[in-house]
Amino acid sequence: MSNARAGAAVSKLQSKVSRPGASAAALNAITPQPIDQILVGDCMRSLAGLAPESIDLVFADPPYNLQLENTLSRPDQSVVDAVDDEWDKFASFADYDAFTREWLTGVRRVMRPNATIFVIGSYHNIFRVGALMQDLGFWILNDIVWRKNNPMPNFRGRRFTNAHETMIWASKTPQSKSYTFNYEALKAGNEDCQVRSDWLLPICTGGERLKDAEGHKVHPTQKPEALLARVIMAASEPGDVVLDPFFGTGTTGAVAKRLGRSFIGLERDPAYAAAATARIASVEPLSPEALQVVPSKRAEPRVAFASVVEAGLIAPGSKLVDAQRRHSVVVRPDGTVGLGMIVGSIHKIGALAQGLPACNGWTYWHYETDGRLRPIDDVRSGIRASMREAAD
Repeated sequence: MSNARAGAAVSKLQSKVSRPGASAAALNAITPQPIDQILVGDCMRSLAGLAPESIDLVFADPPYNLQLENTLSRPDQSVVDAVDDEWDKFASFADYDAFTREWLTGVRRVMRPNATIFVIGSYHNIFRVGALMQDLGFWILNDIVWRKNNPMPNFRGRRFTNAHETMIWASKTPQSKSYTFNYEALKAGNEDCQVRSDWLLPICTGGERLKDAEGHKVHPTQKPEALLARVIMAASEPGDVVLDPFFGTGTTGAVAKRLGRSFIGLERDPAYAAAATARIASVEPLSPEALQVVPSKRAEPRVAFASVVEAGLIAPGSKLVDAQRRHSVVVRPDGTVGLGMIVGSIHKIGALAQGLPACNGWTYWHYETDGRLRPIDDVRSGIRASMREAAD
């Protein structure tokens, strides 16, 4: 990490912590944050050393507690390279719950008030994790199904093929309303359709899969970069700090670096940490132009329809119609519209015309120019552009 980037990260942290009532100790605590570093050791101790309320986004891929009792074999008797590592073994569900409660508590302490967390798991553990998250005060926003288009088959033929994993996306508290969600960017990249909570992505294979000198997988549950890219682009902004308390071979760090975010990785296995370090060192960040965030409409300055009328951009007495010309209203001087004898806002009258409980009048109503219908939202966008230019 360059000195300039490190300084910018610290400045960002200081600006976010510098709020009424913030103590000098809190400001000093953020200075040594291990930005873009991997802390090797027990994740609980590492979490305790991080500054409170210093993390923008968390991605956690904890042990799944798969409870494997026997070796898995294919029909040809070859052995499946399954997860049988010591870090995934717990003596009981109670032990696993205690471990989960401890790391979730540590993570929640370092999350900013409006930070969010993604936790991924399988049917072995995700329901226990979700219940504990709710007990600790997290507020679940979505459960997201990662549907694998190339899952491992069920060799014994005694169950359905396990073709998905589940992610829980949660805010720190129910009161966390200003969390980052790049809705417009996600929708634009999905051909102007809302991104759903079921994501079809392949598992990590081919050149992306890290292997040792003997050709064996370095880590048994390495996640695909496409999955982390969607998580990070959805719920963070360039310059944000992403924490991964179970860093493994560094998929979170590699993707964060490429996407202009900072990361903090916690990993107890030195071999995994070494592989992650080498992997991340080879990543080239994308240019600032490529990472420019599509502005959220919620963050845009409010423009009332009355302002459009007062500016003469749509004249009083003009007729507005819907895209199919089924309904028409007359614009009034005060910014309301009239549908026959009924008068109200562009939203209220749009809903009434359709027999619906609500309507976005900005996109429903259109005006005619040069023989074409255009949504009145185009006029509002022009006003907002002028406001941004004036601010600059």
